[in-house]
Amino acid sequence: MSFTDEILCTKSHEYITKQGANSGEYAIGLTDYAIDQLGDIVFLELPEIGDKFEKGSAFANIESVKAASEIYMPISGEITEVNTALVDAPESLNEDCWGNGWLVKIRPTADEKTETSELLTYTDYKEELE
Repeated sequence: MSFTDEILCTKSHEYITKQGANSGEYAIGLTDYAIDQLGDIVFLELPEIGDKFEKGSAFANIESVKAASEIYMPISGEITEVNTALVDAPESLNEDCWGNGWLVKIRPTADEKTETSELLTYTDYKEELE
């Protein structure tokens, strides 16, 4: 099983992956496709621990040499951890969007099965891009 088997993606190019079977937390980031389309990333603004967001709402801002855009929450949740290293070195997202490239970790505030039902597996996400 590859790591992509555990990743769910949005059509707006965010990914979400469960952090350990019993933790109840998810890591959220941007897919490799999104990073590739943005090009060299120069700025990243992330929320604070404790902030709550509804599914589909903007929770972060990212800027590259090509564009600026908002990043949207794949499921409703409360921020439990923020990857502050990326704020100081946003360009590192260009090198690793999966491992150390997660943006925030959240604890869901709504039913996970309902919230994740519209998300795509990574394989389906890649097929949608073609």
